[in-house]
Amino acid sequence: MKNKEFVTEWLRRARSNLERARVGRISEEILYEDLCFDCQQSAEKALKALLIGLDKEFPWTHSIARLLELVTKAGIEIPAEVERVIDLTDYAVEARYPGEREPISEEEYEEALKLAETVYEWVSKTIKEVTE
Repeated sequence: MKNKEFVTEWLRRARSNLERARVGRISEEILYEDLCFDCQQSAEKALKALLIGLDKEFPWTHSIARLLELVTKAGIEIPAEVERVIDLTDYAVEARYPGEREPISEEEYEEALKLAETVYEWVSKTIKEVTE
C-alpha cells in the first residue's frame, strides 16, 4: 500500500468522530442530531480510508452508498451488516439543520452508533487483510 500514512490519518479522523459519538449526550445542550452526524462522519471517513488503501479514487461526497459501490467495484465483498450503514447518510446533511426532519431519538442515536462501530471495525480489519 503506497498511501499507508494517508490511510492511517483518515482512520485516525474516523476514530475521532466515533469517539466523540461514543461520549454521548453528556449535557442537555448536546443534540442527538450532532452525535449522529459524528457517526456518519466516522463511517464516511473509514470507507474513504479503505478506498485510499486500495489505491482507488473517490468523490468528495457524503453518500455512503456511493462509497460502498466503489469498495465493491474494487473487489471487496461487503457484509450485510456493513451495508446497513447507508442509513447514516441522512445524518450528513438533513439532520444537521433545524426543520429538515423530526428530532432524533435516543434509540436512533444508539442504532447509528452501532452502525458506525460496525463499519469502523470492518474497515480496520479489511485494511489489514488487503495490505498484508
